[in-house]
Amino acid sequence: MKHIQLKQVSKSFGDVEVIPALDLDIEDGEFVVFVGPSGCGKSTLLRLIAGLEDVTSGQVVINGKDATAIPPARRGLAMVFQSYALYPHMSVRKNIAFPLRMAGLDKADQARRVEEAAKVLNLTEYLDRRPGQLSGGQRQRVAIGRAIVREPTAFLFDEPLSNLDAALRVGMRLEISELHKRLATTMIYVTHDQVEAMTMADKIVVLQNGVIEQVGSPLELYRNPRNLFVAGFIGSPRMNLIKGAEAARHKADTIGIRPEHISISDKSGAWEGVVGLSEHLGSDTFFHISCPDFAEPLTVRASGELDLSYGSTVYLTPDLAHLHRFDEGGFRIA
Repeated sequence: MKHIQLKQVSKSFGDVEVIPALDLDIEDGEFVVFVGPSGCGKSTLLRLIAGLEDVTSGQVVINGKDATAIPPARRGLAMVFQSYALYPHMSVRKNIAFPLRMAGLDKADQARRVEEAAKVLNLTEYLDRRPGQLSGGQRQRVAIGRAIVREPTAFLFDEPLSNLDAALRVGMRLEISELHKRLATTMIYVTHDQVEAMTMADKIVVLQNGVIEQVGSPLELYRNPRNLFVAGFIGSPRMNLIKGAEAARHKADTIGIRPEHISISDKSGAWEGVVGLSEHLGSDTFFHISCPDFAEPLTVRASGELDLSYGSTVYLTPDLAHLHRFDEGGFRIA
């Protein structure tokens, strides 16, 4: 079984501890996404797995073997970086084959692996071009191809789509997800974009200040966030979080309700509010509604057909079956 385990792994830079001791299991064939705000330690954690950073304490175990002191090149992992890092003077074919040449594989084996990777990534017709003749998405596919030919235990992706424009990001997101299905190989993917995490992952690891806040499937985290940080971070738009008398009425310090779980009426409802800005996205519209009893405006998701005037009075009713309650420490109340 291809299995990666972190056992009480920690990382400090001098006197600064950036990752307190943590445990994590990554199963064979899983697509695991590390997600969190900038500076939360997700890239550092990936680099500890890759061996590009030294572990301060604990063990990195790969396929049942302690790999903590094993050099990166011998861990059987392949990393794809934010920067494509392609050689501009080499053809696509030579760029993909480069790690194989460095490993001393014979030319026939090199050619076979390159052709197979090119076919999987739809790069066959571009093999004799140079990187400068390719689009950003094609260059990223070349970088992925260079990882594929190594036939690794796992692929490690460090924010690989952040240099692409919005349309290319969506396309590459689908391509990487499809690649995972075809190869059935473990993938660990770092991103700050929770939409990428929700749409790509089998399992999401939410990090804050080097601490794992929650691990679970995208729907687990969306439906049952463990604490206020996860509740506010996972989901776009974010969950509405309400304090004060309304929360106390539900025996909580804070209550949360997602935009799609609030209905709007111009006649009656639990909360009265005033329509502010509206974001029309075609099939959906997101209304930002100020309620006098709440500190922050609520975001409400409605049909794109609904048209409400700025400044008009409306009434909101939360679906209590989807109400989330949190205690004073910010943890979910069952």
